[in-house]
Amino acid sequence: MRAFIAGLLISLAGQAGATPIAEIICEATPDMLERLEGRMQSSRAAIGMRDAEQLMEVWKDPRGDWVLVSTYATGTSCIVAMGQDWQSFEAVGEDLG
Repeated sequence: MRAFIAGLLISLAGQAGATPIAEIICEATPDMLERLEGRMQSSRAAIGMRDAEQLMEVWKDPRGDWVLVSTYATGTSCIVAMGQDWQSFEAVGEDLG
């Protein structure tokens, strides 16, 4: 099941212009935070709950490169997609939902 979900995320990311990665990179969440903040010099740009057991996070670096991370309640985090040119938008006086 996990392989199916990972494949689905990679295929969806590919359709959205993201660079799918050949192998999902998973680590203990503290180690993933060190990788993202330390080695990749990224900061969390967006976050959302997928379900009670999974959190989706977008991390970006100062150049606009971004990483989509899936963090699980089990204490593991996985990089599932990467891309470039992240842009943030704020709705001003307009409901986009």
